[in-house]
Amino acid sequence: MAEEHDQERAHPATPRRLEQAREEGQVARSRELTTALLLLAASGAALWAGPQIGAWAGGLLRRGLVFDRAAAFEPATALARAGHLAGDAFAVLAPGLLLLAAVAVAAPLALGGWLFTFKPLEPDLQRLAPGRWLRQLFSLHGLAELAKALAKATLVTAAALASAWALREEIVLLLSARAGDAIAQAAHIAGLGFLAAAGAMLLIAAADVPAQLWRFRSELRMSADELRREMKETEGDPHVRQRLRSQQRALARRRMMADVPTADVVVTNPQHYAVALAWKETAMRAPRVVAKGADLVAARIRELARESGVPVVEAPPLARALHQHAEIGDDIPAALYAAVAQVLAWTYALRAGRAPAAGPGTIDVPADMDPQAGGSAA
Repeated sequence: MAEEHDQERAHPATPRRLEQAREEGQVARSRELTTALLLLAASGAALWAGPQIGAWAGGLLRRGLVFDRAAAFEPATALARAGHLAGDAFAVLAPGLLLLAAVAVAAPLALGGWLFTFKPLEPDLQRLAPGRWLRQLFSLHGLAELAKALAKATLVTAAALASAWALREEIVLLLSARAGDAIAQAAHIAGLGFLAAAGAMLLIAAADVPAQLWRFRSELRMSADELRREMKETEGDPHVRQRLRSQQRALARRRMMADVPTADVVVTNPQHYAVALAWKETAMRAPRVVAKGADLVAARIRELARESGVPVVEAPPLARALHQHAEIGDDIPAALYAAVAQVLAWTYALRAGRAPAAGPGTIDVPADMDPQAGGSAA
């Protein structure tokens, strides 16, 4: 069943699925990478600030061990002294602690980025189910985590032992050194030990980071049904989209038809195409297409034009060119200026009673603008 489930979820996660997983607190993380970076930070702090820490700690130790007899028998004085010493000790250790805290916060961001959500804190009774624990414990992922933990313990232990053996002489000399020098040398030895452990952890992290990224992507894989459901949620049902497009086309057609009576002329094919043109010299740079259509829509445009008294011109090449190269609301192409100007001139003369009603005569259209140039007129 598990194999069938994996085969069904064979599609990579979509951006929306990744975004939803992130909102739920699911991001790729590597504890080994965080541990390695913390060890590197601790090593750097110990090696760089070891002498200063030794000097401060030595002075602090001397101050703590030197006191008069009366102070030893005054509880209030002793408590106040202990508080001052604790504050001084914290001041000495604060820079290193702040560095480790900053690395602990920033290290996970290197892999999964910044994420702040309360989703993982929401109560989930399924997390308390013993069966879920057992499945996780004996799953392939659980076995991989066990093997990784054993490898991590083995490498880190080996690195620590090798570091201690290499520094055995320095460790022995700590017994005879002064307090400040001993603390500084101990910080130096600890820094080298942290560095060796960090090297071992970096080897583990180098293998763990790609594995965590692969596991994260694998767990978010989607089945074909999930992809279809997401598509419906984001884009809507195909039937609904088709109805919406149909309604939008009908609404646009009604708005287009309402503009036909405002046109100056309608150029027809005469049967297949009809294009309504308007020209307002003070408001337009060029004549504009206010309506166009083919077949039944063209017939309705011609009918509205005749009912509204808009002149109708039969000019098949020009009608085809306008229908092909100009959209509703656009200015006509510059290549058709001369032909449309001839039609508009006839229209104005017709309205003034100075032009024949039969039409403006032959209208020349550039061959590259007529989609049927060289063929039979439709």
